Amino acid sequence: MVFENAGFRQVDSTRSLPIAEHGLIGDLRTVALVGTNGTIDWYCCPRFDAPSVFASILDAERGGSFTLATEVPARTRQFYFPDTNVLITRFFAADGVGEIQDFMPVSDAPREGDRHRLIRRVICVRGSLPFTARVAPRFDYGTAPHTVDLRHHQAFFRSRSLSLALTATVTIERDGPDVFSRFKLLEGESAVFALDHLGDEVMPRACPRAEAEEEFEATVRFWRHWLSASRYHGRWREMVHRSALSLKLLTYAPTGAVVAAPTTSLPEQIGGERNWDYRYVWVRDAAFCIYALLRLGFTSEAEAFMGFLFQRCLMRGDDATGPMQIMYGIDGRRDLPEHLLPHLRGHLGSAPVRVGNSAATQLQLDIYGALIDSVYLYDKWGQPIGSDRWDAVAALVDWLCDHWDQPDEGIWETRGGRKNFLYSRLMCWVAIERAIRMANRRGLPADLIRWRQNRDAVYRQIMQRGWSAERGSFVQHLDGTALDASVLMMPLAKFVSPTDPKWLTTLDALSAELVSDSLVYRYDPEASPDGLRGTEGTFSICSFWYVEALTRAGRLEEARLAFEKMLTYANHVGLYAEQIGPTGEQLGNFPQAFTHLSLISAAFNLDRTLG
Repeated sequence: MVFENAGFRQVDSTRSLPIAEHGLIGDLRTVALVGTNGTIDWYCCPRFDAPSVFASILDAERGGSFTLATEVPARTRQFYFPDTNVLITRFFAADGVGEIQDFMPVSDAPREGDRHRLIRRVICVRGSLPFTARVAPRFDYGTAPHTVDLRHHQAFFRSRSLSLALTATVTIERDGPDVFSRFKLLEGESAVFALDHLGDEVMPRACPRAEAEEEFEATVRFWRHWLSASRYHGRWREMVHRSALSLKLLTYAPTGAVVAAPTTSLPEQIGGERNWDYRYVWVRDAAFCIYALLRLGFTSEAEAFMGFLFQRCLMRGDDATGPMQIMYGIDGRRDLPEHLLPHLRGHLGSAPVRVGNSAATQLQLDIYGALIDSVYLYDKWGQPIGSDRWDAVAALVDWLCDHWDQPDEGIWETRGGRKNFLYSRLMCWVAIERAIRMANRRGLPADLIRWRQNRDAVYRQIMQRGWSAERGSFVQHLDGTALDASVLMMPLAKFVSPTDPKWLTTLDALSAELVSDSLVYRYDPEASPDGLRGTEGTFSICSFWYVEALTRAGRLEEARLAFEKMLTYANHVGLYAEQIGPTGEQLGNFPQAFTHLSLISAAFNLDRTLG
């Protein structure tokens, strides 16, 4: 439970914190969520999609955690060390002020990279403070037993498939499957805890105070050097750069993959069943990320993701549904079976907890538009793609020309059966149109007559069957009447003029039916059943799409107000989950790449238009 008081937080650590009460640290292979109470309550090792070690965000009793806090009542504040992903949690107590510096060093050296070192440096900056720490790992989502071997300032946790070492500069003691420490710091004194992943090539190593200081400075330098490549200097620099830093944290460096979010089963409705595992590479989400990062000047991330797509996905065939799945594992694997973890009660009682994602087998035709648009932008703003990659793109477009006119599950991955979604048709048009642009600009070989015929056929079908004269709007699926916020992409994708009369009436219809004080719902589940029980919050990517659509329509005052309102829904360190609930709470997996990439795009285009 969290109590607000003049910007401070008084924290009760007996319950799972709300989703928004967290910051994120990582090493480009995995991440940890750190609560405003100083608790690490989500951490998977050694990579994003590995089983959890700490998962108290999903079950405070069974999930495991790494708690570190003052032993006396304290108010807390949390912030990022400027222009980095180093997280600071400050404690304000009656007798002093302390802080925890949480970070994961980023290393290119294979052995050190495999260490996944998580450093927690505690400093008393004023007065004196007593602290307590407890490391309570629960391996394999809390199902695998482990042993503890304690050697004064070191503890070794070993399960059947994973071994971790904790080193500390203060004395630690064993308490059953956990270890704990109580210590007092005077002003200027510090203590260091370091948690390492152990393996054949990674041996235990202490982390004395001097080394922790060096690692802190090196980590700060890494993030600031990376961020210095940004070309954005506009009005919302701090929020745009925090979003860029967050997207970078969601990158899996060994392959260039980008995960949709680093968590699983954080609910879209508290107590509801809309809980999914997002620790995989959605082609759509990752392709949109590349657009956002290219806009800011980060071309190396685009090149790495292009390598992932072409080497691990596009150039090795696929099943009968098409050349690509909608999502892949961070190593390119295709088998992502979904199963439940019934022993975990879920975030604030929101069961079930899921691992894996059965949506991997869905047909979602829109992914081809997102993918080929990102290739087009990379070819234009990054490096021209080579002949092998062009051959793969051309084969993709040829396949799409044969298969675009069929129902699918759509962008929102509904589990209520396939339909002829307008958004899927729109992005098929984008895929073919961008490929034609590349072929024309560079004189690349292509069946342009066939491509143009199919591009125009998609366009005519959308205009004839995706427009509802009854609603005065483009609609969710062909020949239907339900509205869907995904059509906000129509002017953004350059399918329709942002001032076309049909589009302007669509924008008005969406504003009247799906927008609530600048927040945008994806669709109305009652008007368009999606096969799931319960409701959900507003979808933040749609809210930022709405800002962009208003901007392009010339409604700049509305656009800026909507954007500024959206910024107020960020959490205390500038992070967003997937959705916003009825009272402004963050819902869904956290942080969400979709939300942060759309913030960057909206800020960039609104800033440019305002001049």
